[in-house]
Amino acid sequence: MGSYSFQAENVQICVIMVGLPARGKSLIAQKIVRYLTWLSIRAKCFNVGNYRRLETAHPTAEFFDVNNSEGERLRKMAAESAIRDMFRWFDNEQGVVGILDATNTTKSRRNWILELCRKRNVEPMFVESWCDDEDLIMQNIMDVKTTSPDYVGQDPERAALDFRNRIHNYEKVYETISERDLTYVKLINVGSQVIINRIQSYLESRIVYYLMNLHIKPRCIWLSRHGESAFNLTGKIGGDSDLSARGREYARQLPQLVKMSVGDRPLTVWTSTLKRTQQTAKYLPYRQLTWKALDELDAGQCDGLTYEEIENRYPDDFAARDENKYEYRYPGGESYRDVVVRLEPIIMELERQENIMIVTHQAVLRCIYAYFMNVSQDQSPWMEVPLHTLIKLEPKAYGTEVIRIKADIPAVSTYREKGQSAKIRK
Repeated sequence: MGSYSFQAENVQICVIMVGLPARGKSLIAQKIVRYLTWLSIRAKCFNVGNYRRLETAHPTAEFFDVNNSEGERLRKMAAESAIRDMFRWFDNEQGVVGILDATNTTKSRRNWILELCRKRNVEPMFVESWCDDEDLIMQNIMDVKTTSPDYVGQDPERAALDFRNRIHNYEKVYETISERDLTYVKLINVGSQVIINRIQSYLESRIVYYLMNLHIKPRCIWLSRHGESAFNLTGKIGGDSDLSARGREYARQLPQLVKMSVGDRPLTVWTSTLKRTQQTAKYLPYRQLTWKALDELDAGQCDGLTYEEIENRYPDDFAARDENKYEYRYPGGESYRDVVVRLEPIIMELERQENIMIVTHQAVLRCIYAYFMNVSQDQSPWMEVPLHTLIKLEPKAYGTEVIRIKADIPAVSTYREKGQSAKIRK
C-alpha cells in the first residue's frame, strides 16, 4: 500500500472545497478525511462555518448577502482563522492533507487562498461540487435544515426557506472554476461527470480516484457478523466451521429483522466465501454476491486454536498482539492493517452502490465500521461487535448515524478485552 511514504516525500496538500450551499461539500470533505485516515494518511477538515459560528451562531440569509460588509468581514475572519489553524496543523502535527471546507465561490477568494498556500509550499487542489439536479439539492436542503448547527431548534420550514435565500445570495457571485493552470476536480451532479485538471502527485490521483466513486444520494448500509458458529462455541479462531443451532436460528430470523429495518428498499447482500456467512444469508430474499476480500483476518499458524492455546504456545505473540493489535501480524497470517488494504476495493464499491447489506466476520466488520465511523486504529481492533446483531449505518453530512438491532437469540461472546488473559474469556 505504501501509505507511509507520503511523509517521506514531504507532500502537503490543501484540498479547497468549492460550490454553492447544499451541494454536498461537507459530506465530500468528511469522506475524504475518513478515507485517508483509514489508510493511515494524516488528514483533517477545517470547516469555515464552524469558525464563523463562534462569532455568529445562527445567522439569517442576509448575513451572506454580498452587500453586507459586516457579514463579509466576519466570514473572511473565519476563513483566516481556519487557514491559520490548518497551517499550524501542517507544521506541528505533520499533517499531510488539510481540507478547507467552505463555499469559496469567487475567483478572488480562491486566488487569496492560492497565494497563502504557495507561500507555505503547500500544494493547492480545488474540489468543486457543481450541481443542478433539483432532487439532489432538495434532499440536501432537507438534510441541512435538520442537521446543521446553524438551524438548531428552529422551525424546519422557516429554516429551509432561509437556507434557500442563503443559496440565492451565493448564486449572485458564484464563479465556477475554469482556470487551466489550477489543479482541480469538478464533480458535476456528484458522480455523473467528473472533470480533472493538472493532477500532479500520486496522492492527488488517489483522492481523485476516490472522488470518482462517490455519490451523495441518501442510502444505508447494514452490517452483521455471521450467526454463532461451531468454532465460536469452542473459542477457536478462524477456520471454516458451520453455524451452531443458535446461529442457524439467527439465519432464520434475519430476513424479518432486515425487512423491519430496510422496508421496501432494494438491497444487495454481500458475504464472504466462508460457509458461516453464506449459511447466515441463506434465507435473505435479495440478490447476493460473494467477496473473497470479506473473508476473516487470516490467523496463519494460529488458525483453529483458542486464545488460551495461543497464550500457552506463543506467549510472546499473544503479548505483542495486545501491545499493537492493529499492526500485529499472525505468523503466516494477517494484521488489521493487511485487512484494511484488501478491503479498499470493497470500500470503493460500497461508495458506488446504494443500499447494501454485508454479512462478514468480526475483524473485517471492525475495519468497515471504523471507515464509516472514523474510529482510530488503536481503538478499532478492540471494538465490541456482538454476534446476532444487525447494525444500520446511515451516512449524513455531519457524520454517520448508527442503529444497532439485537436479535433475541443468545450467543457466546467472542470479545476479549485488552490485557485480559485468555484463560478468562468473556
